[in-house]
Amino acid sequence: MPDLRKRLEDALAVTGDASSDFDLNADVKIPDIKLTPAAVLIGIRAETETVILTKRSARLKHHPGQIAFPGGKQDPTDATLIEAALREAREEIGLPSGIVDVVGALPPHQTVTGYQVTPVLGVIEGSFDTVAEFGEVSEVFETPLAHLLKPDMYRVEGRRWQGRKRLYYTVPFGPYYIWGATARILRGLAARMP
Repeated sequence: MPDLRKRLEDALAVTGDASSDFDLNADVKIPDIKLTPAAVLIGIRAETETVILTKRSARLKHHPGQIAFPGGKQDPTDATLIEAALREAREEIGLPSGIVDVVGALPPHQTVTGYQVTPVLGVIEGSFDTVAEFGEVSEVFETPLAHLLKPDMYRVEGRRWQGRKRLYYTVPFGPYYIWGATARILRGLAARMP
């Protein structure tokens, strides 16, 4: 089996469209608004082939308690979206940027909240102890990449949102309900990797 980096490079070489929170909802018109640039890090530990995810703090105004990648909007001090993803991972989970081998980025994902999120794929080559940023992250955990790459692990579920039912992907893992943009981005990665 090819090494992890080679498999990820091959996945990035597969052509594909951008995704959005609207993908499963053909009746919803995608708003024509200026999107805020943001980036997340799909950080995969080389040694264990696990993806690092966070549980957002229940105290946050937006998406409290949801499962997410480390990431956030691009700051003026971030020259690139890759720098934004690495900075956010450093701030949110204590990941030293120097041990991340950035492989590249998946096509962007548009959220219902007006962000254009660029998922950055990175292989974590060294060990580090995660440190959850108190104000934003309540928990840091890891999910086997193999679990996230199995299309049959994904389900389509729905909730009422703005007066109508909105469908979205989920990929539960143990006690963690991974859904929405995070699950959609992972589903896009799974579709690119055999």
